Amino acid sequence: MFENLPALAPDPILGLSTAFKKDTNPAKIDLGVGVYKDEHGNTPILKSIVEAQKQLMESETSKVYITPQGVPGFIDGMLGLILGKASPVLLSNRVAAVQAPGGCGALRILAELLKRCNPDTKVWVSDPTWANHIPLIGNAGLELASYPYFDKATASIKFDEMMSCLADVKKGDVVLLHGCCHNPTGADLTKEQWQQVAALANKVGFLPFIDVAYQGFGEGLDEDAYGLRLMAESVPEMIIAASCSKNFGLYRERVGLAVMITPNSANRDIVQSQIQYVARGIYSMPPSYGGALVDIILANKSLTHMWEGEVADMRERMIQLRKLLVDNLAAQGASKDFSFINQQKGMFSFLCIAPEQVQKLRNENSVYFVDSSRVNIAGINTKNVEVLAAAIAGVL
Repeated sequence: MFENLPALAPDPILGLSTAFKKDTNPAKIDLGVGVYKDEHGNTPILKSIVEAQKQLMESETSKVYITPQGVPGFIDGMLGLILGKASPVLLSNRVAAVQAPGGCGALRILAELLKRCNPDTKVWVSDPTWANHIPLIGNAGLELASYPYFDKATASIKFDEMMSCLADVKKGDVVLLHGCCHNPTGADLTKEQWQQVAALANKVGFLPFIDVAYQGFGEGLDEDAYGLRLMAESVPEMIIAASCSKNFGLYRERVGLAVMITPNSANRDIVQSQIQYVARGIYSMPPSYGGALVDIILANKSLTHMWEGEVADMRERMIQLRKLLVDNLAAQGASKDFSFINQQKGMFSFLCIAPEQVQKLRNENSVYFVDSSRVNIAGINTKNVEVLAAAIAGVL
């Protein structure tokens, strides 16, 4: 049986990691994999998480399955975090939700729910979008299409082209939007642009599907939720995939949330039963550990304050790294103006250079990032930024 399986090309990001590990250059730089790193290149466990772990170890008395929906406190806390505690959709009992194995798990079970609603559903994704959106959603059997989003030539959002495309999608189509800190470009919609997209969603009748994986990494926890909250209060229905990998640092614990905003509370109960049935058929019961830690943090004012401070520290560090890279590129006499990097948000930026130049950086300077020119800003530090800037300037 297995001899009939064709060989697949290596995953571009995982392949990069393998190549980086094999590289013997002591000055090698990894800007590929999307994980936060500190000044020493480590991905730390947040202090708030450490405290929550202690509390969980002292209070947990059983390893029996949790409810199919997930840790109740986690769900309530996360809904308050992403939608706002005073959200009208929460107060009117229009929100169904389940804990999922990471943001990826949330994306997949929401895709399966869409397939259950309408097998012919078409999902529109930005060009470009996070590469894993394609298999996570497409492998559920949904048709995928793309709308214009980013112009490499100008390092800016193609907003007019985007709106023109979305104005022509069919009623009932699904439009995937990045809640903040767009992956891979770092280019986010403004408040005014979000308002226009929300108005268009109502006019056309498409279903917004918002992926929020980096809340707090752009401008702030509430600021980064502006578009998502505006959309939730503007349309009758929408779905959200949220992740705790980045802002809680719970990468390996796989903690996510799948959210469905329904037209009314009666429909909410139906949707809740359906999404739990979908989850049951994929992974049966949700994991508890990571969700329990988030629950402890969001239910404790002192730990919440500590965590918010840690998120702010990570955000401010990445903002400063952007400025440091731009300044060093200018100092190296780069023939391209990279000031747009300072306007991009979150963990990622598009350098807007050619794939051949990316390959040259890898082969000649041991600088690793994907051919699209997406770089993980958090992989930069004060020790490697000058070498990095010199290498980039050298290949232009």
